[in-house]
Amino acid sequence: MSSMLHSVLNKLISSGDLKVQFADGTTHTYGNGTAPRVTLAFHNKAAERAIALDPELKLGECFMDGDISFPEGDIYSFLRLVFENTGPTAAKEPWMRILTRLRKIFRPLQQMNTLARSSRNVQRHYDLSGELYDLFLDPDKQYSCAYFETPQTSLAEAQLAKKRHIAAKLQIKPEDKLLDIGCGWGGLGLYFAEFLDADVTGVTLSQEQFQIANQRAKARGLNQQAQFLLQDYRELNQQFDRISSVGMFEHVGVTHYAEFFQQVARLLKPDGSMLLHSIGRSDEPSVTNPFIRKYIFPGGYIPSLSEVLPHIENAGLIITDIEILRLHYAETLKAWREAFMANRDKAKAIYDERFCRMWEFYLAGSESAFRWQNMMVFQIQLAHRQDAVPLTRNYIEQEEKRLKRLEMRKFKACNDSSSEKASPKHLVY
Repeated sequence: MSSMLHSVLNKLISSGDLKVQFADGTTHTYGNGTAPRVTLAFHNKAAERAIALDPELKLGECFMDGDISFPEGDIYSFLRLVFENTGPTAAKEPWMRILTRLRKIFRPLQQMNTLARSSRNVQRHYDLSGELYDLFLDPDKQYSCAYFETPQTSLAEAQLAKKRHIAAKLQIKPEDKLLDIGCGWGGLGLYFAEFLDADVTGVTLSQEQFQIANQRAKARGLNQQAQFLLQDYRELNQQFDRISSVGMFEHVGVTHYAEFFQQVARLLKPDGSMLLHSIGRSDEPSVTNPFIRKYIFPGGYIPSLSEVLPHIENAGLIITDIEILRLHYAETLKAWREAFMANRDKAKAIYDERFCRMWEFYLAGSESAFRWQNMMVFQIQLAHRQDAVPLTRNYIEQEEKRLKRLEMRKFKACNDSSSEKASPKHLVY
């Protein structure tokens, strides 16, 4: 039994019921015996030492490599037990503070996202098989935080509500030139084009997303109104009435924030507005989780607002609104994780068991970070002028109601022309 790991667990776990089967055959129980109940089994002593010294990286690696397993419970229930005991302070042990300081030293190098490097980083994640994403995303392939209007809202409905919420904040007028930075598979841009008659340009660095987004635009008869480019936002030089960016800022890197907002200021017309939707952290600046950086999002970084706002100010832009979405991403990730686990055998057929373990840990760890740690989502509205948006926020709710009526009309028209009845959550834009 690893004495160091035993000491750490004995100190951290005061509630719940964690049974650990060590590689030498000994078993020890931590906590007060209440739920949740989890059993963690080590299959070699190397895994015990690795996790004791660097749990942020090695827990995921050992799970991915099969060096640990869970005879009772699973990786998600284990993370829940740990974080409910430690909360956001899980990485405050002295040796972990030292590791974090060392990782901060290398942070600028890790986030040096040049044009070529940004493209490679994006392709590593977003150019995975489209079949994989179909296993757990909603039908519109929205791969960012949804907006749950009620606890009973389905994932598809929440993703539609997210698009509606962003559109309402942007106050899009017919024929507005709109730029979507990091357009994904095109769902948000197509919503702007179809329901608000906007002239949409979307940019992505993913070949897979670029092809699918344009195919979807053509299939819906919107290819004259919505075009998607395989291009870096830094290479654009025209101006737009509205700019949206959802789930892309996490890939910019802290060393490129000044460049990002200066480019936004150049691209945005004097009377225009922008909506930036991004994951953020609710505490002080830190480093990217090492497992996520190594295996999931190379070059990525989750900022504190204190790292973002100065660059907005220095670019000469005005912050006209900030909204914090707290548990919305936890609920989104829960839906993704449950869908992925329900289709795990199909994912294994596309890749392999190690990949499935990696993806399971990624989804479970990400949900845990939003539910019990310091992750949140912010939406920042930006403009050049103070009067670019209305005086109060009432316009957002009013526009959402109008857009919902438009969706229902579209939905009714689809039903009238089809023998198969559907519901709003089945609409794919």
